[in-house]
Amino acid sequence: MAYGTELDVFEEHRSVLMGVAYRMLGAFADAEDVVQDTWLRWSAADRDQVRDARGYLVRITTRLSLDRLRQTQARREAYVGSWLPEPLATDLLGDTPPDGSERALLAESVTLAMLVVMESLSPLERAVFVLREAFGFPHAEIGAMLDRSEEAVRQLAGRARRHVTQRKPRYDVDTAAQRDITERFLQAAAGGDLEGLMALLAPDVDVISDAGGKAKAPRRVIEGADKTARVFIGTSGGRYEVPEPELVFREINGQPGLLLLSKGEPDTVMVPQFRDGLIARVYLIRNPDKLRGVRT
Repeated sequence: MAYGTELDVFEEHRSVLMGVAYRMLGAFADAEDVVQDTWLRWSAADRDQVRDARGYLVRITTRLSLDRLRQTQARREAYVGSWLPEPLATDLLGDTPPDGSERALLAESVTLAMLVVMESLSPLERAVFVLREAFGFPHAEIGAMLDRSEEAVRQLAGRARRHVTQRKPRYDVDTAAQRDITERFLQAAAGGDLEGLMALLAPDVDVISDAGGKAKAPRRVIEGADKTARVFIGTSGGRYEVPEPELVFREINGQPGLLLLSKGEPDTVMVPQFRDGLIARVYLIRNPDKLRGVRT
């Protein structure tokens, strides 16, 4: 089948490949490596024998991601403190189509909350879930990519979907309201307004921090509105002093988030999750190795 140059074809599908790899791995740097390895294989392939470039490239990316995921599991088990997926400024993913319903589906599949749930799937279940639920590949095509029968893929897809449905937290999705609450939260924290903070937090709110032992952050999950409020008042009061701080609102993994810069470089990502108009969970990422995907 005739194509343009090998690079033109690859670049046409790069955003989809990055979307698959990132959702599979939850790690921006690893996803970049996988996509680069996919390019190396594509550039060396006999492309005259390839009928469907997109399917061929996704198959390579998926298999490389599966290999990488299995290799990193032991590393994650030995991780210092809580392990969270690497945050990503959503505009860098570049795979969201214009249609509203598809946009919502793709956005949900890349949220930090969803990526955390997908961590509990087996590598093969995760691959099937990503290809089927996020990108809509037919079961038979997924089977060809993974060397599995269509029936086996259907079973994996059903099991993964049930697992995700049972574990997926229910959070609000009103972006404008989320940003308003986040701004009020910041104002209250900066002003040391404990009562004002408490009014914005769900009673069972928790804070999950990921610093990987490379920055200051609570290693254990902080639970409850009072403890959460005091943590953020302590942080704003200089407990985790940041040189030349600058706070920027960014869309992080499809949701309103905050990026704290220090001397122009990413220092902290904060992504609140909302339920019934209150902050129900806060993801806080400070591991410097995980902040490549949010650089401005």
